[in-house]
Amino acid sequence: MAHWFHRNPLKATAPVSFNFYGVAGSPAANKICNDLRTTRARLLEMFTDVTCNPEMMKNATDAYFSLLQGFISSLDGTTQENKMRFIQNFKWTDTLQGNTPSAQQDAVFELVSMAFNVAVWYTKFASRLAGKENITEPEAKDVHRSLKLSAGIFKNLKEVHIPRLITPAEKGRDLESRVIDAYIIQCQAEAQEVTIARAIELKHNATLIAALAFETANFYQKADHTLNTLEPECSSKWRKYLQLKWHFYMAYAYCYHGQTLLASDKCGEAIRSLQEAEKCYSRAEALCKEYRQTKGPGTTAKPSEQLFFLKLGGVIKNTLEKCQRENGFIYFHKVPAEAPQLELKASYGLAEPVPFELPPLGEQCTAEVYATFDLTKGAKNEKVPQRNTGFMPAHKH
Repeated sequence: MAHWFHRNPLKATAPVSFNFYGVAGSPAANKICNDLRTTRARLLEMFTDVTCNPEMMKNATDAYFSLLQGFISSLDGTTQENKMRFIQNFKWTDTLQGNTPSAQQDAVFELVSMAFNVAVWYTKFASRLAGKENITEPEAKDVHRSLKLSAGIFKNLKEVHIPRLITPAEKGRDLESRVIDAYIIQCQAEAQEVTIARAIELKHNATLIAALAFETANFYQKADHTLNTLEPECSSKWRKYLQLKWHFYMAYAYCYHGQTLLASDKCGEAIRSLQEAEKCYSRAEALCKEYRQTKGPGTTAKPSEQLFFLKLGGVIKNTLEKCQRENGFIYFHKVPAEAPQLELKASYGLAEPVPFELPPLGEQCTAEVYATFDLTKGAKNEKVPQRNTGFMPAHKH
């Protein structure tokens, strides 16, 4: 399904040399600095390499993070802060804030910013793979897993690493809780979309499909509400996407719940459920137009042009007509004024984030090598402002 998912842009960053003029006091220390520079540059290249797959991304990520942790973890056996943590300044843009960067002189800021980009890459990989013609079952599983991996990375950053930052994230920035929560929820919702499509294809029972669709709609509603206090110019487009998906899956839930009611000889309630499905579907169609016309960061999805979207309209129409015919011939049930309350719980198919763990510390990052870094030999770092307008984007997509 090409253009089915909305994607915000990758973060951009300025190059980092890791040249610590005199601070790295041994060949082994110099090698760590050189390897940090090359593994970082390699990982940044992976973000925009269309041939990159999850295995290549994991290898590139592990290579860099195993070394970067040598500037974060305590290597001297004490609980003191790693002396190298605050030696290098890092600049990153945010997915919703254009080219205005944040800068922090903190290796933890680099870790969370780079890992955030890795998570965004997994969502883009999933979207690209889902857009293929005649996607195979193994490819659908890769889409599903990539979205759950992405959710796991965002969740780990939020719970473990972002709280370690000395300077908290500014409002509307990627590392702020509202933004990262929206990313986590969206990834889970999109992974469940893969499950729903599979359940429909395999003709699973309507009760299961309705419950999965309802849970997925709730995820999209929750993600939208998470962003409702952000500045509209940076969040409106993203929110329109979340809203159209929310109404689309509510339409699915009411449609398949209506089929369940009909099978239980509750024809009047089935008609009312399908009428509600029509309303939700019409609202989703209207939101598709609003989304296309709304300016904001990211690629523009085209869900209303997809067969998966168009087919639902036909299913709702045909099922409603069938219910109305049968009610006129067989049941003669009164159609309730109120839409049925959906209290559907899916017992299968819910997407949980895949737990993310950093790779082990690189073998070359030993206490002995660490001791040869001498901070008294380098130029003293000045305090770095949070914003730096002299920023030059390195890799942006």
